[in-house]
Amino acid sequence: MNMMHNIPPVVLDTFKAMDPQHHETLFATRDLIVEVAQIDKRVGPIDETLRWTEPAYVTATPRTGSTIRLGIEKSSCKPALFFNCKTTLVETFRQQYSDDLTFVKNRAILLDRKDEDHKAKLKMCIAAALTYHLHG
Repeated sequence: MNMMHNIPPVVLDTFKAMDPQHHETLFATRDLIVEVAQIDKRVGPIDETLRWTEPAYVTATPRTGSTIRLGIEKSSCKPALFFNCKTTLVETFRQQYSDDLTFVKNRAILLDRKDEDHKAKLKMCIAAALTYHLHG
């Protein structure tokens, strides 16, 4: 589901400025975020914007989800899915998927695998973030 034509120009420029070796992973993960938002009716529309100079995905309906960002994690130089470090999201993901996903502190999942099982787990993490405030 490549939807690059729907990416706001400022966000697309930010993706293009990242190391080209990571483009495929970042765009595929971006497509997963959009797909999860479209499938889960609780999420509603998402805004694709920049936060902290990185592509960010924010639920348009207030108090639905927590912002997700895509970027390059500094210490590993790998593409990553970033979550708000003031939430319990990464802690929860680590408890569920520590054998399968790689985490950085309480803020990120490294995007370093491409198998289908990994993709399914990422989609569950994305869905949890986009509905975070509905579970409280």
